[in-house]
Amino acid sequence: MPTSSTLDLDLLRTFIAVVDHHSFAEAGAQLARTQSSVTQHMQRLEQLVGVSLFEKRGRQKQLTEAGLQLLRHARQMLSLNDDALNSLRESSLSGVLRIGSPHDIADTILPPILSHIARSAPRLRLEIDVGRSPFLMDDLHRGKVDMVISTRQDPTLEGFALRTSPVWWICSAQYIHNPGEPLPLILVDEPSIYRRYALEALERANIPWRQAYLASNLIGIKAATRAGLGVTPRSMEMLGPDMRVLGENDGLPRLPDVTYHLWIRPNTVNPLVRRAYELIKSSRGL
Repeated sequence: MPTSSTLDLDLLRTFIAVVDHHSFAEAGAQLARTQSSVTQHMQRLEQLVGVSLFEKRGRQKQLTEAGLQLLRHARQMLSLNDDALNSLRESSLSGVLRIGSPHDIADTILPPILSHIARSAPRLRLEIDVGRSPFLMDDLHRGKVDMVISTRQDPTLEGFALRTSPVWWICSAQYIHNPGEPLPLILVDEPSIYRRYALEALERANIPWRQAYLASNLIGIKAATRAGLGVTPRSMEMLGPDMRVLGENDGLPRLPDVTYHLWIRPNTVNPLVRRAYELIKSSRGL
């Protein structure tokens, strides 16, 4: 690439939208552009960098190695650009923001959100409440927290999807699976979406099971799993280096994915909550 070339952030934003939405048409809808405009943007970007960013594989267009490399840089550049603008716009944003997060994503999904808020609104004080999704949602309704990350659905709240994660049968790396015996389950007590997914899937597959361990939180679930007491249904976020995944090759049914959402009360009167919510939402290109 010539040293005098400068990457256009608008072209990079379109490029990321195409990758994230797997379609020129859907990227255009997300960016309020026509499909032909998105195509032109990609053509201009390829001319600018001097290499092909996409290649055809069957009916699909996949990123080339150069495209993958540019994608990493593009995300970083747009993040820095947005953070710089937001930090100037939100420099006067101050107060306390209370965020609720489930244990299983407190060290995966939550940190980038906190980091973005801290960079964009450095005067904002963050208070984090880590707990179980159903109880955090109750806290949100009661006003004990301002926003919550949760796999729960609630049509009375306002929110958007942060990430969709697969749900796996997770066990200790040393656990020995015996398909001829009832599956020993490590479960969290009600209410639990993972418990429901697991029991419904096992019932459909006519697989016998027994409750090997019952916990009230993820800490207990992790301890029992690492101790090799059985198998637990959890999202991929829980998987550690001392654990492994059982699947269809082991005779276990596939489990539904879960989607983590960020929720706020739609009628919140606190402008601080609304601005922080919009900051997070815009950082994800929504």
